[in-house]
Amino acid sequence: MNDLYTKAYTEVLEIIKYFPEDERKKIPKEEIDFYNLHKDKEYKFTINPYIDLAKQNISKEANAILIILFQDYFATDKQKEILSNLLNQNDQKVEQEKRKKYNPDVFNKKSNNIFDDNQVAEEKDELLLAEVPKETWYYKIWNYILSIFKK
Repeated sequence: MNDLYTKAYTEVLEIIKYFPEDERKKIPKEEIDFYNLHKDKEYKFTINPYIDLAKQNISKEANAILIILFQDYFATDKQKEILSNLLNQNDQKVEQEKRKKYNPDVFNKKSNNIFDDNQVAEEKDELLLAEVPKETWYYKIWNYILSIFKK
């Protein structure tokens, strides 16, 4: 298992300890057991219950797990809708950043900027203007006879 997630499970379990009992019971026992089974037993993580959770040093992975727990077990329908929209917006921002960074349009022939449009048009015209020499019937026979002797 990925070391980041094993540490995240440890962080999540520590945070869940500070949930009220009725809120803690909303999370299925199987999920808590999964986190306990896969947590990093050597990693020590503590939080200060008097400081806002957003201001504490929590990994991205643990934060994502907490968001999923909130969405699945604690959020109202309205909160789920808002959270879903927010997550979709974040995904779109990440995709836009990836597009800017890696520019997948480079592989698209229509937007290939190696040649400008005029140069590409000239090359197409040159290809269209290339003449194919037409062989007469006696040259074809002569070339066939020569090819037999060359073998």
